[in-house]
Parts: sequence; C-alpha cells; structure tokens
Amino acid sequence: MLSLLSKPAPKPFIASSTGGRLAYAVGDVHGRLDLLKRLVDAIVDDQAQASAKRADQPLLIFLGDYVDRGDNARGVIDLILQLTRASAFDVRCLKGNHEEALLAFLSDSTTGPTWAQHGGAATLLSYGVQPPADRLSLEGWEEARKAFAATLPAEHLTFFQSLELSICLGDYMFVHAGVRHGVDLAEQSEHDLLWIRRAFLDEKRPFDKMIVHGHSPVEQPYVGANRIGVDTGAYATGVLSAVRLDGADRRFLTTAGGR
Repeated sequence: MLSLLSKPAPKPFIASSTGGRLAYAVGDVHGRLDLLKRLVDAIVDDQAQASAKRADQPLLIFLGDYVDRGDNARGVIDLILQLTRASAFDVRCLKGNHEEALLAFLSDSTTGPTWAQHGGAATLLSYGVQPPADRLSLEGWEEARKAFAATLPAEHLTFFQSLELSICLGDYMFVHAGVRHGVDLAEQSEHDLLWIRRAFLDEKRPFDKMIVHGHSPVEQPYVGANRIGVDTGAYATGVLSAVRLDGADRRFLTTAGGR
C-alpha cells in the first residue's frame, strides 16, 4: 500500500544577527528636513545610551527617497552629508526610485513632466530652480534642467551618483523597495530593488535574509515573517520612522510633526 508523505512546511527565517553591530535604518524622508532632524536627534540620544556598553561604531542606514514631495530636499541631503562627516555613525545610503528619477532628469529633460507629477517640482524649488509654468513645455524643462545642473552642488551630485542598491548585515538585507522571491539576493535587478511592490509585499515565503525596506507607505512600521517596512509616509502623514536592530532585538523610533 502506497502512502503519501507530505513535505514539512518551511520554517520561518528567524533573523537573530546584525553581525555584532547596532544598526538603525531610516525610512523615506521625502524632503521633510524638520522630521529628519528630530529623528536624528532621537537616534543620537539612543546611540549615546548604548555606547557605554559597546565599542563598535553603529551603522546608520538611509533607505532612499530623500527628495521630492516635501519642501526641503536640499536640506535633507546637507544633513545626511553632515552625518557622514561626523564620527558617531557609519553612514550608508541607499538609492530610491526618486533619486533614480532625479538623475534621469539631469540626463534627459523630457522626463521633467513625469518627475514633477511625482514630486520633483518641490525638489527643484528647494534648490532655487523654478519649474516651467507650462508643465508640458519641453523647452521650459530643458532650461530647468540646465539651471538645476548648474545649481546642484558637486557634493550633492556625487552623493546621488554614489548611492548603494543594497546592504547586507548579518541576517538582514536593506533595500529601498524590496526583492523578488526565487532570485538570488545577490542577483536582484536594480529595477526590482527600487520599484517592486505587490510581488514583494504579498510574498509569504521566507527569503534568505530578513528584508528591511521603505518605498511602500504604512500607517505604522510593519514587521512580518520575512520583511520589516519602515516607510510611514512622512511627506503626507508627518511621521518619519526608523528601526533599531541589535541582534534579535528590534525597536522603532518615530517622530511626528505637522503635514
């Protein structure tokens, strides 16, 4: 008599290591310098309390989408660059789909109308560049592109061009948008890392690492079996969040302000 043997269900992946380091991952800022300042202050205070217990330098990861929608993208980049020059944190910055759009505009002004529709006009204004009154004027967008290229500080351009696509730390992988199941984590496409949404958010199977991401706004930070989402829609909600990871310990830091 034949018996049918069912395969045991895969065990959920338990992320318990950060490689011995304390790490913070900040969600999508989108030009909200006011919120970022408060959140950085909270992270600095938290790190100061932990520093007496450990000698290693904590990791501060930004998950992308620094620009667009909010009114002070330039100030956000200035603050992040200031943090990279300080010695308290090892600062690592990921590329978001909005940084991809900014770089695309610098190369091709015809992307201007689409970029503006998704918040790019606010970024231009933060750098002192006026978007064209006629949002469909290709000549106007080319003038704006030239003005933006001339106004953008060299250090800011280098920042945008040097952004990372992913960071691995112990049992965690940090990306902007997410990853695609069935593709080796080291082989993920840049498009998926910056843009994937439902195919990632709806995935219930475990990945080889716990994925920490932004890109998809939620009312409060999300923790699931295979991912941690920390984009709390700062530009619209006035809430900016970060996750604090130390081995298996996970905590959230959140700062709120006006919309």
